[in-house]
Amino acid sequence: MHVAIVGAGVGGLAAAVRLAAAGLRVTLLEAGDEPGGKLREVAVGGRKIDVGPTVFTLRDVFDDIFEIAGERLDDHLTLERSTTIARHVFADGSRLDLFADQARSSAAVAAFSGSRSAREYDAFCDKAGEVCQTLSPIFMRAPRPSGPLGLMARAGVTGLPEILRIGAQTTLWKALSNQFSDPRLAQLFARYSTYNGSSPFLAPATLMLIAHVEKCGVWMIEGGMKRLAEALAALAERQGAHLRYDAPVTAITAEGGRATGVRLADGSVVSADVVLTNCDVAALAGGHLGRDAQGAVDKPLKRDERSLSALTVALEAKVDGLVPFRHNVFFCADYAREFDEICIKRRLPSDPTVYVCASDRDDRGILSGEAARRGRERLFLIINAPADGDTTKFHEREVERCVNAAFSRLRASGLRVERRDLPAIALSTPSDFEKRFPATGGALYGRASHGSTASFRRPGARTRLAGLYLCGGSVHPGAGLPMAALSGKIAAEAILADRASTRASRRAAMPGGMWTRFLPMAGTLSR
Repeated sequence: MHVAIVGAGVGGLAAAVRLAAAGLRVTLLEAGDEPGGKLREVAVGGRKIDVGPTVFTLRDVFDDIFEIAGERLDDHLTLERSTTIARHVFADGSRLDLFADQARSSAAVAAFSGSRSAREYDAFCDKAGEVCQTLSPIFMRAPRPSGPLGLMARAGVTGLPEILRIGAQTTLWKALSNQFSDPRLAQLFARYSTYNGSSPFLAPATLMLIAHVEKCGVWMIEGGMKRLAEALAALAERQGAHLRYDAPVTAITAEGGRATGVRLADGSVVSADVVLTNCDVAALAGGHLGRDAQGAVDKPLKRDERSLSALTVALEAKVDGLVPFRHNVFFCADYAREFDEICIKRRLPSDPTVYVCASDRDDRGILSGEAARRGRERLFLIINAPADGDTTKFHEREVERCVNAAFSRLRASGLRVERRDLPAIALSTPSDFEKRFPATGGALYGRASHGSTASFRRPGARTRLAGLYLCGGSVHPGAGLPMAALSGKIAAEAILADRASTRASRRAAMPGGMWTRFLPMAGTLSR
């Protein structure tokens, strides 16, 4: 069987490794000149900066990919487990550092807000852990359930009480406001909804599980996050997969109601028994990969169904004042106003919350290497924004106002970034992300997790077109590096299972002296 994979993002790479290791012939086609998808870097001031995902969690997901291929992740990447999760600075000037060790974090919360808050924090950690342990085996690491009833069926009689307790019927903001007497702590943990591009005022409380995932381990990758994509690509090639770069796909070909391959921009066709797309589902729904693929998925998302986009800034600059950690969050004064501006008024926030990745800092905030010698360090800023890049042109003045507001927020929090005479700066807006990921409006996480059933409306691995499968951050189980990798695993397992089911059964005697072979078509199973 020959599998053509469209897109060398983490989901496509993870699937390529698994399928090649299973003995299938795999051709991976990537429009760009290198692997990674959203996992990418740009050169600023002569140095490369990660400008995609910056947090590496759930390393067991990636350990498993290498183990499937008979190798070890640690033989190809140098990982260091971080003792800190992030430094958090609030609009009132207060600061709270959280750590991988819960006892240390609890002591920090007590010093920050008192013993009552520390007890509330410990109770929150227990709750977040319970949600994660409940959903991980039956949702995050499993094929998409048919809906809430399907999820309950997977949980079984013994698991049903846990399903009813995880808080899917209330919003994350409401749950946190009830959990914490200090509103700053509610604001801090509400930020986790933005990890999959959702507003805490609309997302279900189940997203608190992301806090548990981070507490279980955050790793730093020597050389930057892009090394992960390179390691996965090299692993796929060692398993026999053929990776072709500068090979943009313009259409999925089909015949007789089944995918038959892909057509490239140069007019050539790559024939395949199975096609797996690792692009945003919006590209298929918008017709960017042909009419057959367009009919294989649901209609494009409405604007208010899209996840958040972002305004990002990458630069190299001199920094003084507050010492940043590797990961830092600078909170705005009015969280409700920020998300009202983004989700309702559909504009860049006037006083944004700013995430800052200080790429040259370790988990204690120590600056080392070339940055220490140069006296300038690499920073990557992320500001939440509406995914309207296909309908709204974010004008230079509006972008400049938001960027200035972001640096004002950092300065008010004690972090001074010298912006004069910057050698270079790399800026991306929702419009830029729309160009990079067509038909998304710049949405970076697929469908927003707004409402208790939104996660069930993400597509699964199978589509309505036999032989066409999906993986990536816009499909189940969701956005983020480990989730994208799990989507690749789920898609690979679906392809292998459907391949097995299409093998001819034994001849069987039938009334009238006739015989038949049962050949169910792959991709026609329930999505």
